[in-house]
Amino acid sequence: MRATMMYGAKEVRVEQVPDARIEQPTDALVRVVRACICGSDLWPYRDPQRKETGWQIGHEAIGIVEDVGREVSTVKRGDFVIMPFAYSDGHCEFCAEGLHTACVHGGFFGTGQVAGAQAEAVRVPLADGTLYRLPTVPHEALLGSLLTLSDVMGTGHHAAVVARVSPGKRVAVVGGGAVGLCGVLAAKRLGAEQIILLDRHPDRIELGKAFGATDVVTERGEAAVERVMSLTGGRGVHSVLECVGTEEAMHTSILITRPGGAIGRVGVPHYETIPASGPAFYKNITVGGGPAPARAYIDVLLPDVLEGRIEPGRVFDRIIGLDEVPEGYRAMDQRQAIKVMIKP
Repeated sequence: MRATMMYGAKEVRVEQVPDARIEQPTDALVRVVRACICGSDLWPYRDPQRKETGWQIGHEAIGIVEDVGREVSTVKRGDFVIMPFAYSDGHCEFCAEGLHTACVHGGFFGTGQVAGAQAEAVRVPLADGTLYRLPTVPHEALLGSLLTLSDVMGTGHHAAVVARVSPGKRVAVVGGGAVGLCGVLAAKRLGAEQIILLDRHPDRIELGKAFGATDVVTERGEAAVERVMSLTGGRGVHSVLECVGTEEAMHTSILITRPGGAIGRVGVPHYETIPASGPAFYKNITVGGGPAPARAYIDVLLPDVLEGRIEPGRVFDRIIGLDEVPEGYRAMDQRQAIKVMIKP
């Protein structure tokens, strides 16, 4: 079968690899109907240290179950499923608490632990706890939004939940990538009164406004902090959704949070220590977050997707075939696309 192989340093290829197959009795084999490129995939894409053997990348997918191991009971051949970016057993103490990304038997797709989903098919470990079965095959118009439930919509929602977004609150979203835009959508869905999007790319700003952003800040650094403070009467925001993962983004997030506020950190951190710890301490700011338990949020978000109340699939502004994946990476790396969908 064909699959995307990552080698680093702008080197990604679509190659023939051994067919995905059942390896454990708890596995399922899923034919990929839609996959996509994630902003977090760009970190290894930009990594100057080349991995000679490469690895099969991709962690977001929806598809049709083709086969199951003998111990799988919740999905069967022909089922349409959402594949969250982390696999989990569904019954360990952390899964029971709704934190599937901390599953004691789990892990992440496309990181070398388990082959990725930018491919024609994918092996899903712990299928009973991982896959979310839909009762019927959905209309094609819904596929993009359903695909976001495997990661970015769940991640944006996680940031909003951790940041304690609630009706009437002021919210800032740092970063207008797909996760940040879904964070805007999540904040709007949870009733935020003011939603400030910090980004400078016109296409992202336009979609952010459509999703519910009431204000836009295009400045960075001290200028961005000053602008947010002026928009909030000098107080700052109750909640910040940090969706970038850089030191500058976290520094800005802390400085724009009002005393007693909270930060939901979902951008994969590319820094060793959290900056501005002094202001965070003296303002009693809560900083939390991490890999979103997307599997836990599907029950909450799916009805709004199916009934058209939210359309997170609008973050996909380019659709490509599997053979075009290298161009998809280039487009996202160069900010020519917000998020690229793959149709194998």
